[in-house]
Amino acid sequence: MKKFIPVVMALLLLVGCSNGGASKAEESYISGDGAVTFINSSDRIPAPAISGMTLLGTNYTYSVGKVGIVNVWASWCSPCRAEEPALSALATMYPEVAFIGILTRDNPVNAEAFVRKRNIPYPTLIDDSILIGFRKSLPANAIPSTVVIDKQGNVAARISGAVTVSSLKDLIEKVLAE
Repeated sequence: MKKFIPVVMALLLLVGCSNGGASKAEESYISGDGAVTFINSSDRIPAPAISGMTLLGTNYTYSVGKVGIVNVWASWCSPCRAEEPALSALATMYPEVAFIGILTRDNPVNAEAFVRKRNIPYPTLIDDSILIGFRKSLPANAIPSTVVIDKQGNVAARISGAVTVSSLKDLIEKVLAE
């Protein structure tokens, strides 16, 4: 019994010093403030190619010619979870717009469970290296970030932080009308 007590004490000490299971990604993410940036059509540059494997195991490729909404998110991110109903509602409201999620700094198993539970109606790609392609235009500078791509495949706008139905609907309408 006396040998057992030091082992239990050591385990309690180790557990007490842990960070509760938080990952480095969770500790170091930057949350945006919802700021909207819109680029005049003459100043836009091409978005990167967007294709890859989705969380649900299918291949997806975004086709130029449609307005695209690219949402960068993680399942552990509270603002990402909070904005999901707005994104799903808008994806349903605008079937002519390609909504695409890009998972970043997350465990795909957790994210897949989130997508399935919420029945999210658009694909989420699991290759966040796509984000590097936005570095010369409007990079995803926070989690969540949402980038709007115009029909010509150029980066038109970004919302840094959680979207609202109103903020994203305004951008979608503006870009669709071009």
